[in-house]
Amino acid sequence: MADKNFDVIVIGGGPGGYVAAIRAAQLGMKTAVVEANHLGGICLNWGCIPTKALLRSSEIFHLAQNADAFGLKVKGLEFDLKKIVERSRGVAKQLSGGIGHLLKKNKVTVFDAYGKLAGKGKVALEKDGKKTDELTAKHIIIATGARARVLPGLEPDGKFVWSYKEAMVPDVMPSKLLVVGSGAIGIEFASFYKTLGAEVTVVELMDRVLPVEDAEVSKLAQKFFEKQGMKIITGSKVTKLDKGKDTVTAHIEDGKGKVTQHEFSHVVSAVGIVGNSENLGLEGTKVKVERNHIVVDEYLRTGEEGVYAIGDVVHGPWLAHKASHEGIICVEKLAGQKDVHPMDKSNIPGCTYCHPQVASVGLTEDAAKAAGHKVKVGRFPFVGNGKATALGEPEGLVKTVFDEKTGELLGAHMIGAEVTELIQGFVVGKTLEATEMEFMHTIFPHPTLSEMMHESVLDAYGKAIHF
Repeated sequence: MADKNFDVIVIGGGPGGYVAAIRAAQLGMKTAVVEANHLGGICLNWGCIPTKALLRSSEIFHLAQNADAFGLKVKGLEFDLKKIVERSRGVAKQLSGGIGHLLKKNKVTVFDAYGKLAGKGKVALEKDGKKTDELTAKHIIIATGARARVLPGLEPDGKFVWSYKEAMVPDVMPSKLLVVGSGAIGIEFASFYKTLGAEVTVVELMDRVLPVEDAEVSKLAQKFFEKQGMKIITGSKVTKLDKGKDTVTAHIEDGKGKVTQHEFSHVVSAVGIVGNSENLGLEGTKVKVERNHIVVDEYLRTGEEGVYAIGDVVHGPWLAHKASHEGIICVEKLAGQKDVHPMDKSNIPGCTYCHPQVASVGLTEDAAKAAGHKVKVGRFPFVGNGKATALGEPEGLVKTVFDEKTGELLGAHMIGAEVTELIQGFVVGKTLEATEMEFMHTIFPHPTLSEMMHESVLDAYGKAIHF
């Protein structure tokens, strides 16, 4: 009979939950994870990881299509959609199994069940809607994640209208695809299907694509996407979908109320997320929920003593790496560890793995000015970098925003090849509170893409060498 009494119980085994559980076990606490579906959560099984596997296939396909530019000849190039999907699912399965191994290695007990609060220090376990057991713990961490937001009239049906899940395991290649929403998820799917040959249209409610990014980067991204053949419609919304026998007709309304109709083979809805804060037994507790997200303090504590929440079920940004870091902060604080610092959300990087990639950290130029900073802005284009030219990736930009008075790096914004890897250099610098002088005196290896980071900093102060 499994032990039912623990120091820490984590409800949810995603990138926030399993990391919190492992750290709790490392600190000597008897720990359990309650997971109803699959270890690794949405990120590993239906999000971050499998989408990157899909995008890697499309990236290789793109390179093969352009082999002539590298002095190579490729004949009879084709793709096998079924095998692309199988590889993606295989990668997710392998990593999910790895998390199970890590939990076992750290002596974390895993319960295959749905968990909910059942009174102070109690978690009820349910399977197929029936209560199966009850656990107790001094500390309970809610890490139940989030799900895709569904707009009225855009409900996924698995045939014409896809959520991210159907878009990840297609049994047919869309011929004419509509993507509703141009955040990271929407743009990544748009990029994947466009590279494989679909005719792609993106509709975005805001006035630009990737609206959380710096305006200059958003503008460049749209230019690159349209150059690839994507159709971008901003400042508009899809109000209705009419499903026919083999197609779906979208009613698209612009900012002036004008509605036009467009026919597509498939639609991907990517319009945000909703926190999984329901049916958790929060009634009668002091846990506060705002717009489907649990309210927590800087150490992830809810209003109910002994109850914490982390990841996508709390307020954003809704990113896997943010959830994992919250798990560490939460556990180390409740364990009484010294020198536990609240998260500085301005140091959280964001990455979009489209083609070209987009990455950023900190304030945009507009946000920095709005916050009262007098700024110095540096820019360096990919076309001026030797490694980018050698790679055949001359399109892109590295942009840095500094406070003029203090030299503090306020934000960094990138678009181009491998910027999702490069951004961490600025994240480390920002976390260390480096000024422009530290960046200027850092020696960057040559030839690398990272040299553009150096040049962008130099440009902010009128010292750029290679452009």
